[in-house]
Amino acid sequence: MPTWVETAFEELRTAGLRRGGARRAVVDFLAKQDCCRSAQEIHDGITASGGAVGVASVYRALDTLAELRLVQRVDVGDGVARFEPSRVGHDHHHHLVCDDCGKVEPFADEALERALEGAAGRLGYAMEQHEVVLRGACDQCRDVGEPLV
Repeated sequence: MPTWVETAFEELRTAGLRRGGARRAVVDFLAKQDCCRSAQEIHDGITASGGAVGVASVYRALDTLAELRLVQRVDVGDGVARFEPSRVGHDHHHHLVCDDCGKVEPFADEALERALEGAAGRLGYAMEQHEVVLRGACDQCRDVGEPLV
């Protein structure tokens, strides 16, 4: 099975688009992440590792990748668009968001996946993708005596 990077570059080629410059930098950066990142975080990460790409180029690359359904936009409710690879069938996860510090963490749960697929089927939908965001307080922000639910 091809990696997400290989798939992304092949889809760009098929669409008649170059895979160099900002597109390559964004694809390579996102492939190494364990969770979603904002365009600014992507830009900062690329430049911190020596890449020379403008933030506007990062936004354009993300728009192109989203149009090709190679990345998905993740909305955790704070008004900041985040992006991560669309990895249908593997490496799929959801997000925990701390309402106090803003930390976003990935989580996976096979029972939840089965429940969502079952609900979609019962409702007559062929589910293509879904997103679950759980909000609350992380370990560092939660009061020590506050019970876990």
